[in-house]
Formats: sequence, structure tokens, C-alpha cells
Amino acid sequence: MKIEIDTNKQEIIVDDERRIPLYSDEGFAIARDLWVKVGWNQKYNYTFTWFGAPIIQLPDDMIRFQEVVFDLKPDVIIETGVAHGGSLIFSASLCKLIDKGRVIGVDIEIRPKNRARIEQHPLSGMITLLEGSSTAPEIVDKVKDMVRPGDKVLVVLDSDHSYAHVAAELAAYSPLVTPGSYIIATDGVMRDLVETPRGHAHWASDNPANAAEDFARSNSNFVIEEPAWKFSESTVHGNVTHWPSAWLKRVS
Repeated sequence: MKIEIDTNKQEIIVDDERRIPLYSDEGFAIARDLWVKVGWNQKYNYTFTWFGAPIIQLPDDMIRFQEVVFDLKPDVIIETGVAHGGSLIFSASLCKLIDKGRVIGVDIEIRPKNRARIEQHPLSGMITLLEGSSTAPEIVDKVKDMVRPGDKVLVVLDSDHSYAHVAAELAAYSPLVTPGSYIIATDGVMRDLVETPRGHAHWASDNPANAAEDFARSNSNFVIEEPAWKFSESTVHGNVTHWPSAWLKRVS
């Protein structure tokens, strides 16, 4: 696709033919999708911290996630993928603010520096770390043992983003998700990044979004449903996000 932006004429020209008003909902959508690609390639989401810990997330996704946590008020947030620990601390801070909930973080390797950062953090008492593959039966069993009867559970998948691994995580952790809550298969944006300098051709099919969509097609208990905005004075639709087709809601 060829995109030209003419700020003098206030137009976006697509493939030398379509002329779209720059200041329009369609113009926003084109600029948004292009910005997401360029920002991802330039590692814009690698520039933030949360309460002192690096957090490799797009702030827009963090705010949308916050809205869901406040609305659901989960008893347990399970996260696969720990990295620097920022996402766990972010979730723990939300639990602290709503005075409810705890966080379980799973990673195949928790580096000593990152473990120390999490364990020495003021919110460490709300976080439990498990080291091991998120799909290993013994790890899945440990997580299940930490969920008490009646707990409201929200799950975030942010570890290995290959189709096969995400599909295995969905199969392992979806039974823990309570009706009305979600299992979120993050970073499906990969399939839109194939042509970027840092992208890979196999991402066109090997990505979390495809895994989530296939899971929803074969599991009637779940639907892909991006949470509705709690507030909007805008005419635009659709999140600025790295998480397309990520929100799998348990409906029964």
C-alpha cells in the first residue's frame, strides 16, 4: 500500500487513487495503523517504566486493561511472561488500588536481576512467581492449586508468541477463566508487521491473533470481544493497540 499525507490539502492519498480527509475517522484509522507499525519497529513500547520497573507494553493497551480490571475486580490475575516485571507490578498496583486481588507470574526463566526487582518491590507481597514453562503440566497444576474456589480469574498470555505455544496456553489456562472475564492473547499485532524491517514472513500465520481466533471458533464458551469503551466523546472506533483479536471473553 502506498500512503501519502498532504497536510496542505489535509488529505491522505492511498495508492494514488483514494483521497481521504486527513481529519476524519477513516483518516485516523489509516494514521493509527501506520503509527503502530512504525512505533513497534522503532521500539517505542520499550521506553516506559511502571513504579520503577521496565514495562514493555503500549500505554494504550495498559489503560484499556486497567478499565477491565476496575470493572471486573478479579481475585486473581495470572500472567505468563515476566520479562523485567513491569506488567506484574502494574497488575499488582491495580489490585492494590481496588483493594482486591493478587498476581501470579509465570516465566520459563526469571533472570536474577528481574526477580530481585520484583521481590524487593513494595508490591511484592501481592505477586507470586513461578519459574518454568507456562505449558508444562507441573506449572499449570501449580497455578490451578493457587486458585481458590469462587475466585474470579483474569488471564494474560504474554510469553512465547508462537501460534503453537499460545494455542497450548489457551487450552491450559482457559478453564480457569470465570464467566464474564477474559483470557488475553497479547501481541497479535505480529501478523501486521511482516513487512517491517524487524518483522518476519512467518508471522503472517504464526502469531497469537490467529491462535485466539482459531480457539474461539472451536470453543463456544469463548468469544473474541474487545471490551467496550467506558467513556467516549469521540467518533472514532477501534483501539490503538498491539493486541488485535486478543480479548477472549468467557460467555458461559
